[in-house]
Amino acid sequence: MTKKYFGTDGIRGKVGTGLMSPEKVLKLGWAVGRVLASHDNGDKGRVNRVVIGKDTRISGYMFESALEAGLSAAGVDIELLGPMPTPGIAYLTRTLRASAGIVISASHNPYYDNGLKFFSPQGEKLDDELEHAIEAMFDAEMEIVDSSKLGKAHRVGDAEGRYIEACKATIPMNIRLNGLKIVLDCSNGATYDIAPKVFTELGADVIATGDQPDGLNINYQCGSTDPARLIDRVRAEGADLGIAFDGDGDRVLMVDDHGEVVDGDALLYIIARSRLQQDEDIGGVVGTLMSNLGMEIAVKELGIGFERSNVGDRYVLERLYKNNWKLGGESSGHIICLDRTTTGDGIVSALQVLAYLIQAGVSLHEAKSGMSMFPQLMINVPLTGSGDPMQSSAVQQSVVQAEAVLSGRGRVLLRASGTEPLIRVMVEGEDEVLVTQLANDIAAQVTQAAEAA
Repeated sequence: MTKKYFGTDGIRGKVGTGLMSPEKVLKLGWAVGRVLASHDNGDKGRVNRVVIGKDTRISGYMFESALEAGLSAAGVDIELLGPMPTPGIAYLTRTLRASAGIVISASHNPYYDNGLKFFSPQGEKLDDELEHAIEAMFDAEMEIVDSSKLGKAHRVGDAEGRYIEACKATIPMNIRLNGLKIVLDCSNGATYDIAPKVFTELGADVIATGDQPDGLNINYQCGSTDPARLIDRVRAEGADLGIAFDGDGDRVLMVDDHGEVVDGDALLYIIARSRLQQDEDIGGVVGTLMSNLGMEIAVKELGIGFERSNVGDRYVLERLYKNNWKLGGESSGHIICLDRTTTGDGIVSALQVLAYLIQAGVSLHEAKSGMSMFPQLMINVPLTGSGDPMQSSAVQQSVVQAEAVLSGRGRVLLRASGTEPLIRVMVEGEDEVLVTQLANDIAAQVTQAAEAA
């Protein structure tokens, strides 16, 4: 069944439009509470309560209050975490034995967007059955429980400390980061306070940037979606490396001491090689349709299995569970280490890479040298109408022509973004000049078709 409200990563939109208005978020909270209450009746000993965390965008205050009211109206207790990375909320959902976790965040989007992500009691994304049930309840008439059964709310005072310790525990006790000079770009988002503490407590010399959120500057010219300033800062400070998170902390990119960006594909390769050298069985690695061909080749050369899923962390997770594998991720830096945690975690992923650098005695630049990236260009084309440019015969013909030119030594991929009104045009091949030309040609056709629609 097609979902009415849920996308590939929860619910997301511009504040004040669609479901992202206070009154609708209130009812969503009520719907979630009602569904969870009905599903938890057979679970003896579980208290119906939900943890709520958020990133730093200004609308988070408004939606936090709306969710709190809706959940209370459904008779569900609320644990408020405050600003907290998405994976931290997943972790605390599990360890606090909550019925669910709710994240108020639009991840890497600008401040004027916001969204809701949901976690199961196991700290995993909700399955389709629960999402359909929540949608059906949302469309029903709202009924408030008796006043004696209204949910209560309180704030979890030690939430930050719990998650910091959980992150540190994902690497061996003997690993110290002493001697490493690291620039952290926290994207003025959910990691702004926690990430510097994690890396400082492990011994690193930390220079924090993007750690002054004001509600409006989240992801603005900083973070994993815009690493230019991090590159400059790493060079200026003579740092060993830089680490950039996105607004909600589930993605990570790095910059080496040469000022070169190390994306999610390269980080995934480094972590896979680390697990192999530590004799840890990960089964195989799951990438996505956007993963670089060079990463696939390098992983297979390690003797590790590799498969691709559709784009989106939920699809990576599905393939990991199906294969009983432990490691997967996306080029964007959303990396899932199921042998360490239950969801994509930027801080945890960065720690796995740093642990390898310490154990192997190599720099980040040296660690990524085991794989050669194929030139890859992705162009985001805004959707200006209601039509689908990918159905245009001119667009389809441009793709066929590009694939013929690449002659099996590259890839062309067009896909609609699951989180933004964009068509993503990706071309990959051995010749960077040719890749750029083909990507621009296809993007121009998509633009024309979008404007015509």
